Amino acid sequence: MSVASLGHRRESLLPMVRDRVALILAFVAAAGCFGAFLSVAPNRLADGRPLTLWHIGSLQAAIIVAFLLLLFIAGFIRNEASRAGLLFASGAGLTISLLLIAGAAASAHLDPQEPARRLSLGPAFWILLSVGVLACFQSLQRTARFWKFALPLALSAAIVAIAASGELNSLSLAREFYAQRATFGIELLRHVSLVAAAVLLATLCAIPLILAAVYRPRARAPIFTTLNLLQTIPSIALFGLLIAPLSFLAAHVPLASTLGIGGIGAAPALIALVLYGLLPLVRSADAGLRNVPADIRDAARGMGMTPREIFRKVDLPLALPALISGLRVVTVQSIGLAIVAALIGAGGLGTFVFQGIGEYALDLVLVGALPTILLAVAIDALFQIALASLRSRS
Repeated sequence: MSVASLGHRRESLLPMVRDRVALILAFVAAAGCFGAFLSVAPNRLADGRPLTLWHIGSLQAAIIVAFLLLLFIAGFIRNEASRAGLLFASGAGLTISLLLIAGAAASAHLDPQEPARRLSLGPAFWILLSVGVLACFQSLQRTARFWKFALPLALSAAIVAIAASGELNSLSLAREFYAQRATFGIELLRHVSLVAAAVLLATLCAIPLILAAVYRPRARAPIFTTLNLLQTIPSIALFGLLIAPLSFLAAHVPLASTLGIGGIGAAPALIALVLYGLLPLVRSADAGLRNVPADIRDAARGMGMTPREIFRKVDLPLALPALISGLRVVTVQSIGLAIVAALIGAGGLGTFVFQGIGEYALDLVLVGALPTILLAVAIDALFQIALASLRSRS
């Protein structure tokens, strides 16, 4: 028997893989199980002693392995609906189990004789949690529109219920959050307000640039050259470059000082975020408007429509998915870049990130970083749902 026929028979004996992503996630999680699940440190600044899942308890490790086995099995299920259901069940079960196990283990390792002791989440926890969340997202790609809303809301409600019950209060991350809760809401509102204002102003500023780039061929090259150049400037450098001119403006123009414009604060952060948002908006709108079929425009022109009517009734509706995609990129990008704005006194969630870096407190860094990630993921998901709904109607 030839080598080729042996290889073919071996492939035919193997079960058919239906979802390679599920298998990859299962293998990554299995490898991550052997890392540090928790870290026990005598105080906030000292290095911690790692605890693996196996050190925490064999039952807890068996629960995690069981969900990973379900995730592995999901990769071989033929029926798409059943596969999506098992994917979400394994991912959600893994996520909830991790939170409960971590909270219980942290409580068990607290010592009243050492009030400064810190129980931090280790790399294994974050790897397993990422796998659980990614498995849930993978399953939602194959579900009906109703379940795309209902399932994430149910999982989010379960996580909020666990946090509200106090199960996670022994973790260092929770203790850092409670220490900052007096200012957390204020900084979160500042972060969201800064991003919303930046996206709105970037959209308004991008409109004339889009029209010039699409309908004025000579202006296209200078516009994209300038916007590409702005995009290459590092965010910290751009914030720094804006300090001097805005300080001069505040010193010599009373109205600017009255409006709160200065070298530090929200003004330079807002200007920088607007400048960074112009390129994605202009590029996506330019691609969408230029890809409108010429025969549709000719048909509209033949019906007697004016150029403005063609733009409003033909070009804009057909280019709307590309416009929303650009807005999605700008919004998510601004959420991340607003973190750096805390360096120049703009506030926001970056305040906790840089305070944690300065104090060598990783959990305090996570107090600012995790909400930023969750906010970006939530906004991105909302835009994806809006795009899917728009494309289904067209």
